[in-house]
Amino acid sequence: MTELHKIVNWDDAYSNGAYIPGGDAYPARWAERAAAFRADLSATGRAELDLPYGDGERERYDLFLPEGAAKGTPKGTPKGTVVFVHGGYWMAFDKGRWSHLAAGPLARGWAVALPSYTLCPDIRIAGITRQVARAVGAIAQAQPGPLRLTGHSAGGHLVSRLVCADSPLPVEIRERVEHVVSISGLHDLRPLLNTGMNAKLGLDEAEAAAESPALLRPQPGTGITCWVGADERPEFVRQSELLANVWLGLGAATALRLADGRHHFDVIDDLADPDSDLVAALLRS
Repeated sequence: MTELHKIVNWDDAYSNGAYIPGGDAYPARWAERAAAFRADLSATGRAELDLPYGDGERERYDLFLPEGAAKGTPKGTPKGTVVFVHGGYWMAFDKGRWSHLAAGPLARGWAVALPSYTLCPDIRIAGITRQVARAVGAIAQAQPGPLRLTGHSAGGHLVSRLVCADSPLPVEIRERVEHVVSISGLHDLRPLLNTGMNAKLGLDEAEAAAESPALLRPQPGTGITCWVGADERPEFVRQSELLANVWLGLGAATALRLADGRHHFDVIDDLADPDSDLVAALLRS
């Protein structure tokens, strides 16, 4: 008989830092690497920072250009644009901690854009979905060619949400999205109703269901890779398995990848490596 399991502590089930050795040091490390990366690309004219996509204080994105496409020079044409959406449970961080993750796609000839968005409790998750759709729309208007979307944790949720059948992305932009990689994404938000963080998220049952990609249909033609660290908390593995399985049954092209030896804080590191399997999955034809 299959053994039954039950989650009794939902806050623990979605806690990451407590289960990662030296977890508290990661945010400062991210910020340091990102600042150095921005400085390097700014010095060569390959960084366009704080570009507006709306009127809100956090409605800004950074754009990094591959070699040969520097600002102020005859622009080479990037192969397309990768959009990376950050995580932080919709309550923390901004675009400025993740700039260095652009290195992998940049080395492969792709531009990379990283938007910020308003954080809960100043906005609801449904509002963040619409805000990120506006960001992708503005990026797409400024940058020609195909789009690839990726995001980590809450960002994985948001990029997955943008390729649901009821996506707020305009059809003409959605048709340019060739592939999505949700890294450690949250695809069913209903369990978060049981956590203490919901005091800030403000989710109710209706919004949790309406904003859960695993409960929605994918856009026709969607291709998505659910990428998660093999050493992550079981709920994050389950959330990735869930979307890959459900959307496969709804006609989407799905893949599931458990990254050996990776936890929730280092699973994104391979975005900075142009030769990594993660970058290959994101940029595959």
